[in-house]
Amino acid sequence: MELSKVFSKIQAQKFVSLFWFSFFERFLAHLYPEQKKDIIFMNKIAFPLIVITVILLSSCRGDNKPGKKKTFSDEEIMAESKKANAFFDRAFDARIDRDPTNQTRLGIKKDYGKWTDINDAHAQQELEITKADLDSLHTAINKDALDEHSLMSYRLFEEECNNAINNFKWRFHDYPVNQMGGMHSEIPAFLINMHTITNKSDAEAYISRLLGIYPLFDQLLENLKIREEKNIIPPKFVFPYVIADCKNILSGTPFEKGKTANTLLEDFTTKINAVKDIDETAKKELISKASNALLTSVKPAYEKLMDYWNKLEKKATTDDGAWKLPDGDAYYDAALKLTTTTTLTAEQIHEIGLKEVSRIHDEMRTILKKVNFKSDNLKDFFDFMRTDKQFYYPNTPEGKEEYRVKAVKLIDNMKNELDKLFVTKPKADIVVKAVEAFREKSAGGAFYEEPALDGSRPGRYYINLYNMDDQAIYQMEALAYHEGIPGHHMQIAIAQELRNVPKFRMHGGNTAYVEGWALYSELLPKEIGFYQDPYSDFGRLAMELFRAARLVVDTGIHRKKWTRQQASDYFKENTPNPEGDNKKEIERYIVWPSQATGYKIGMNKILELRENAKNKLGNKFDIREFHDIVLTSGPIPMNILTEMVDTWINKQMK
Repeated sequence: MELSKVFSKIQAQKFVSLFWFSFFERFLAHLYPEQKKDIIFMNKIAFPLIVITVILLSSCRGDNKPGKKKTFSDEEIMAESKKANAFFDRAFDARIDRDPTNQTRLGIKKDYGKWTDINDAHAQQELEITKADLDSLHTAINKDALDEHSLMSYRLFEEECNNAINNFKWRFHDYPVNQMGGMHSEIPAFLINMHTITNKSDAEAYISRLLGIYPLFDQLLENLKIREEKNIIPPKFVFPYVIADCKNILSGTPFEKGKTANTLLEDFTTKINAVKDIDETAKKELISKASNALLTSVKPAYEKLMDYWNKLEKKATTDDGAWKLPDGDAYYDAALKLTTTTTLTAEQIHEIGLKEVSRIHDEMRTILKKVNFKSDNLKDFFDFMRTDKQFYYPNTPEGKEEYRVKAVKLIDNMKNELDKLFVTKPKADIVVKAVEAFREKSAGGAFYEEPALDGSRPGRYYINLYNMDDQAIYQMEALAYHEGIPGHHMQIAIAQELRNVPKFRMHGGNTAYVEGWALYSELLPKEIGFYQDPYSDFGRLAMELFRAARLVVDTGIHRKKWTRQQASDYFKENTPNPEGDNKKEIERYIVWPSQATGYKIGMNKILELRENAKNKLGNKFDIREFHDIVLTSGPIPMNILTEMVDTWINKQMK
């Protein structure tokens, strides 16, 4: 600012402020009469200096007008982005360092014999760390000096932290033991599928974890009792499932003499016998220690859980929806926001579901004409698909193996066509496995588990072959594409193998993105010639219909107070799925409020973005490049995915 302007401002400020300085001078002189002369002299000198300082400071602020950002050099942007990414990785590594269970899931053998604490003190500690991480993000990283990719990571990290902080109050609004999962079934499955044994140290870590189950279950019981005090108790139907699963874990040797080996003892024995570097004497000693750990830790832990569970059942009711929980409506709204990463209300989601069901019904009617069905009534066709034996393998070991072999073939065939649809493909392999016997009665129909980061464990597509009447042949194709390739395995394995994003973006993810991609992946193969069998194409539509009906049923149960019977009637009226399948699905929605809504909402958004890109780019549109945009940034919220696709479109149009 020019000096003449400064002095002009000084004169203006002087007349405005003179009264107050004069008042201040008289006030000090009254308090210290013996120093009156000094005060007058000081004020005469200080006053102009203060005014000049104020004017200069305000002038400096005036030059930095709102909206005018400082420009940064390429070197500054590179340095700040590097600093930000180092911060993200430090925060992720520190989180994993506090989480032995997830270390194993990622193929890290650091705290191999430990379990992650699950008590509320640990949860409170994690909350404070998250708050500190968010504060560090805001104070240590200059958001304006980041490159495009690092700014995206900044936003995602910030959103993850805010979600964790804002939703911490709902941490007890779930059922940590239920028929879909919980420690009673997840711990054995984890040891069997995640804890590999390649040497004696790994075997000792396995035994250490067996011994750690009792104190871990004490923490679980503590959490259940907190929920009991808050009247957050699972519906009555959940209790028999859990007891049955617990009893399955405690079956066989060493719990029952003269029986076949318990599932955990069998797993441990098989794994250790496959290790060549351990001599036979040491193997026998380790097996004996594992057997003893089962008797002294695992058995009393499960018995204590079952004892509490049987008492808790007396307080359970047949009310199913989230509305029955404390502040249940607010909790369900928060759950929907997290699941869909949108601002859609329960009512809007319900209406979307009704419209999608109607649309898919119209597409199904064309299948009826293709197969020359005797009636044009969809309900008649649904009954035919539910009951005709041609659509189901026999419920025998041979029938189950035939299903598994065909599932492998479907995935292998799809692998050969990936170049038509994708630029980036996963390096990790995928295998097909049947759900283990100890949990197949209560587990879902199919699910996926990610590969280890170090390549020691492939991705796994699990199929539940407990009751073959619940696994329709006409849905096999779509199910394999959803759980395997190009669905979950493609998305999750690619995310884990990314090298241009911070670690936290390679893992986790919101339901709308992860399940939306998997549902989109059921449709994608049709566009390159798959689903040649019209019944198989009907199966694809049936699975999409099921996800559309989920929008109706989930919101029906948790917002509109539908009973299980109302939900069952809606499925029976509007979908071809077997009754047993419907029952399991409804029970799943009840214990996982909102989770089922992410599939269709996510798929719809991906299709919407694709159609928008096609319309704007015309001949420039490349499906392979579109999929690269969607898959090579890790799992992201729908709003940010929209921004990324729009940016890609604008670049292509230049």
